[in-house]
Amino acid sequence: MNNLALTALTAASTALLATTGIAHAQSATYTLETTHTYVTFEARHFGTSTNRGRFDKKEGSITLDRAAKTGKALITIDTASINTGLALFDSHLRGENFLKSKEFPTATFVGDQFSFEGDKVTAVAGTLTLLGKSQPVTLTATHYNCYDNPYLKREVCGGDFETTIQRSGYGMGYALPAIPDDIKLVIQIEAVKQ
Repeated sequence: MNNLALTALTAASTALLATTGIAHAQSATYTLETTHTYVTFEARHFGTSTNRGRFDKKEGSITLDRAAKTGKALITIDTASINTGLALFDSHLRGENFLKSKEFPTATFVGDQFSFEGDKVTAVAGTLTLLGKSQPVTLTATHYNCYDNPYLKREVCGGDFETTIQRSGYGMGYALPAIPDDIKLVIQIEAVKQ
């Protein structure tokens, strides 16, 4: 190989490595800020009123690459942390008819398909595992933003995401169809850049 070919090959390799480095530098990891992250649910009760509650304990991380329009989300929810404001109802929901929290203490969402409009995330598709069963789920953003947090001195990204799941798909068939199958999940999330 002559010097000219070797120089061209070296330049091409350097450019490729630099491009890879730039793409990699765009990827950032964010950790859930739990005081501004809530996982809530809504379920009709005998087609009449709407029962609402939330899960108080959750953790996770988000990786975003805005340049490549890719991301990864991992959110873990403590199912025993369900809170409707009524202790007796919470106990019922933790029990054998619904969440079986002793047997299945966590629910997990893994999102690996991010949709963007410009720099803003519009949806995250992935898998929700609940009661040991996994089903595809897409969380749709109703609002999304990033800002520089003046207290943490770091970027924070997040928004409001929604989906509707069918509880029977996770083996939760108690009182169907009197208590409907559709459960609306609303996830308010903020995550801090690491």
